[in-house]
Amino acid sequence: MPTPMALNLCTSPKWIGTTVFDSTSSSKLSLGSSSSTASFSSSILNSKSVGLKSLSLRKSGSFSVRSSLETTGPTVTVGQVTEVNKDTFWPIVNAAGDKTVVLDMYTQWCGPCKVIAPKYKELAEKYLDVVFLKLDCNQDNKPLAKELGIKVVPTFKILKDSKIVKEVTGAKYDDLVFAIDTVRSS
Repeated sequence: MPTPMALNLCTSPKWIGTTVFDSTSSSKLSLGSSSSTASFSSSILNSKSVGLKSLSLRKSGSFSVRSSLETTGPTVTVGQVTEVNKDTFWPIVNAAGDKTVVLDMYTQWCGPCKVIAPKYKELAEKYLDVVFLKLDCNQDNKPLAKELGIKVVPTFKILKDSKIVKEVTGAKYDDLVFAIDTVRSS
């Protein structure tokens, strides 16, 4: 007999239900209203290439599906600036695909970096189709900073398809907005 699969439903941190799948069933589950229906086929859940044993659904305007077996890795939140390091930068950039990625390369001691940081955060809240990252160019991240060719801080690198396509050096807000708009429209 096939191993049953469980689908866990949650809103905020509380579980509201679990549905168990076997290899022949599929299920439609409703969360809250008739417009919030998600359906999953057990053949997808059973897929060895997917490797899922259970899924969690969280309702916050839209559904996000997370595997209970998922590995911990870098994540990005839309509308926020995500801190990266030498280990997380390239996986996030590669996962962004054809989305525009903006990287703020800064240091803790840099005055202009501190001045533009709140404006950079506002840009992240404005451009929801762009991934905004920041990298502290400290000793730990020096190899990545060197790889990216940083000479001054702040430096903003704008990437598309995992390639650097524009650069803005200094805390030049208008130049940064222009560069982002240019890359987004290309």
